[in-house]
Amino acid sequence: MMRKADPDLALWQRAMRGVKPLAPRAEPVPPLAIAVKEPISPPAPAASAPPPPLTLERFAGIDRANAERLKRGKRKVEARLDLHGMTQEEAHRALAMFIRGARADGKRCVLVITGRGKVGGGVLRSAVPRWFDEPEFRPHLLAIATAQPQDGGAGALYVMLRRTRAGSAVGNGA
Repeated sequence: MMRKADPDLALWQRAMRGVKPLAPRAEPVPPLAIAVKEPISPPAPAASAPPPPLTLERFAGIDRANAERLKRGKRKVEARLDLHGMTQEEAHRALAMFIRGARADGKRCVLVITGRGKVGGGVLRSAVPRWFDEPEFRPHLLAIATAQPQDGGAGALYVMLRRTRAGSAVGNGA
């Protein structure tokens, strides 16, 4: 049985006709290292590695006991922010100032009230959890959870903030 001539193979053979192999290296390079071309940059310090993704009811920076306490509303809420009636731009700005300020003041658990929205779930209710994964917010947060009914239920979020290290100020840009 005869095979059809592959035009790509013929082209490749023509292109490689005058090529001679290089002398073998002392240590062979793995094929994956050759195929992947990444920009050369200095290694990032371990402390600045991006934290794991943070989503509702998934806790990236706290142990199970603290996660349960947060989910059940058993942590003392030290500050509240109500975003009702704000545009997305206003809410984003207010949220950034609130989170930075609360963390700078050493607060650990705060409540962000988004409201439930009318039919369709609410714009801020869906936007705020997405914003929390942005580089502006993520370094400040350990966990988020839907609030208990007495604190606003599905229209509010408990937010666990990272501790502020002694002697370090909370950055304006993060």
